[in-house]
Amino acid sequence: MRARNQTRGDTGSTDPASSPEAPDGARAVLDGPEINRALTRIAHEVLERTKGGRHVTLLGIPSRGVPLAQRLARRIERVEDLKVPTGSLDITMYRDDLRLAPARALGRTEIPAGGLDDRVVVLVDDVLFSGRTVRAALDALGDLGRPRAVQLAVLVDRGHRELPIRADYVGKNLPTSLRENVTVRLTETDGHDAVLLGPARPRPGATEGND
Repeated sequence: MRARNQTRGDTGSTDPASSPEAPDGARAVLDGPEINRALTRIAHEVLERTKGGRHVTLLGIPSRGVPLAQRLARRIERVEDLKVPTGSLDITMYRDDLRLAPARALGRTEIPAGGLDDRVVVLVDDVLFSGRTVRAALDALGDLGRPRAVQLAVLVDRGHRELPIRADYVGKNLPTSLRENVTVRLTETDGHDAVLLGPARPRPGATEGND
């Protein structure tokens, strides 16, 4: 967790299953237009649940949660004519597997100028799997402010939770096996939009979708 024409921003691109970067044996379960529709629905759900979004701050979890948060902010602005503060939250130093995993490059934490106190913070990530990335994000938030509430938006929920964490907004619930891997590709980071499902390939420094 394909569109036909490659463009920048909120649109998709060519067939993900035939992309040279696609993992062996992977198949597309979401293409660019489907991702766009899922994000549009999430944006409307955020507005409805937060009564217009006036107190919302969107924080993307690097790497792909950041462009997803930016896309949601653009959609909310189009609907409500409201600029939603948007930033990023690096959770590297809060991970519970930090001492077990290879050295990781630090991402960027960028908190909007107004801060997080008394805000409804919506964490945005690409894939929800074990829940450990979200737990780390909650720990990181505790060092940065005291939000009024914290919610979670994910493009794909693949199940297999190890912690009592659930998403408030989900683009697609995707039942998976532990022998499968979910790969999210976005135009901003990968040149095209797609969610691919394929055989699991253990690798160092796995992300939320694969840990």
